[in-house]
Amino acid sequence: MLILLIVFLLAALIQLIYFTVFLVALTQKTPVNARGSQPVSVVVCAHDEEENLKELVPELLKQDYGTFEVIVVNDRSNDNTYDYLLEATRHDSRLKMVNVKDTPDHVNSKKYALTLGIRAASYEWVLLTDADCRPRSTKWISAMSARFDDQSKFIIGFSPYQEKPGFLNLFQRFDSLVTAIQYIGFALLRNPYMGVGRNLAYRKSLFLEKKGFNNFLHVTGGDDDLFVNQHANGKNARVEYNVDSLVYSVPKTTWSSFFNQKIRHMSVGKYYKGKHRFLLGVFMLSWMLTLFVGYPLIGLTPAYNIVFGYAVVGVILLRWILMISCLHNFLKKPELAFSYWVIPILDLLYPIYYISTGLVTLFTRKVRWTK
Repeated sequence: MLILLIVFLLAALIQLIYFTVFLVALTQKTPVNARGSQPVSVVVCAHDEEENLKELVPELLKQDYGTFEVIVVNDRSNDNTYDYLLEATRHDSRLKMVNVKDTPDHVNSKKYALTLGIRAASYEWVLLTDADCRPRSTKWISAMSARFDDQSKFIIGFSPYQEKPGFLNLFQRFDSLVTAIQYIGFALLRNPYMGVGRNLAYRKSLFLEKKGFNNFLHVTGGDDDLFVNQHANGKNARVEYNVDSLVYSVPKTTWSSFFNQKIRHMSVGKYYKGKHRFLLGVFMLSWMLTLFVGYPLIGLTPAYNIVFGYAVVGVILLRWILMISCLHNFLKKPELAFSYWVIPILDLLYPIYYISTGLVTLFTRKVRWTK
């Protein structure tokens, strides 16, 4: 009993420290910059995305910004993506198509397509998103470019999932928020470790200087977070996640597709820098121990020492308060909502889901790409 109590208190203390640090980072005031004026190249990779592109491309071309171009890389599509883009480029000179017919055997197809798109960019700043994403505002480019300055090389944005009915959607949004308060929180603390390719900007010159994705061509995925992990730091990375800068992502509709996507993301994490693997590992391990040791302790509380049980419950409640405060403060800036009343349920399910996907990732030799 004493050993369990010590383990619980240590794990809970680590959790309280993490959430307190995130809360401080997320509540700090960031300087308000004037809207950017530098030209921007928006790059989108697409494989069999005709229907999505018919929605996305017009939205991108409606962006309220001075000088920009939209480059869509048609990555060996089997549908009518090529025909649609060919016709669309005739009506707007800002839209360009890069057509990929074949991918070298030793290169991941997404990385190859993205590399060609970035090389074709006319401007220094490259802004990335995916075909199944939608900017929330016509001010998206303007909001992200507001973080451009002489020292910045990365602008890390936020891409929440669209809100839909059902528990799967609720869990996906919770998962994305837990991930976001970590990578955005650490970036605000001048320790960036990842970004999401659905809403990410960086300099073309940096990409070419660092030889793009050469260091991790063998990895399925990682074209966004590993590039940030290797080259971003406290001096060259900026964060932008206000309401105008959001890019919505289409959520998965089945648990299997959601798990497959998470397995791919987790398989990339082992290539992060050692300090980042340590910080993220301690965060999740302490989360698991707090719950998996804390709840049994409540049940093992002897009847003659009810105060002991109340103390454990109090620590768990304090952790919930800090977690909800983090989520609430994070969501205020992009003006998003979440059902906080379900946090205790999601809080318990999350480490179970994390362990499950982690074990599958550990024993999966070949990670499958899922859209």
